[in-house]
Amino acid sequence: MPGQLDLHATAMAEFDRRVHLIDDADWGRPTPCEEWDVRALLAHLVSEQLWVPHLLGGGTIAGAQGRFDGDVLGADPAAAWEEASRAARTAWLEAGAPERTVHLSFGDAPGSLYLWQMTFDLAVHAWDLARGIGADDALDPGLVRALVDSERFEEEIGAVQAGGGAGIFAPERPVPADAGPQQILLARTGRTP
Repeated sequence: MPGQLDLHATAMAEFDRRVHLIDDADWGRPTPCEEWDVRALLAHLVSEQLWVPHLLGGGTIAGAQGRFDGDVLGADPAAAWEEASRAARTAWLEAGAPERTVHLSFGDAPGSLYLWQMTFDLAVHAWDLARGIGADDALDPGLVRALVDSERFEEEIGAVQAGGGAGIFAPERPVPADAGPQQILLARTGRTP
């Protein structure tokens, strides 16, 4: 089974592939995240990537003093994504990065948990972006299987659905008995495959 950093690379590639399919007519299109159109979804992911070097470097949310707020996309959203994702990936590849303690919104956590959350978010939002722009929405099967089979999957989904992360996902949808891993991943995060 691939390691955490390999899964992160795959999830980032899944999202990146869809970013490079966005055309000028797509920015205002809706996505499965009801509050976000394509531009807002990309802005969310760019912002998340901008936080990674800061947090892995020992920074805090308060210490960022709002520097990751506002328009993070600028005039060239794809370039903003490329720069932010490259910096985030570089930070993750620093020696010992997943073993560091990071200061997240809900408190201190192991870097490995933060890495898992970022991988999960990239994968699910790659599907959202694909749906928003009408692109192929099939995610890498190995990535999906690893996310669904992870011990953290049930913990994270359970915490979110119980209110620990209210607003992160829509309410869970029923999963058919014969559902495949991607259907399970999406349904558990409130999406309709």
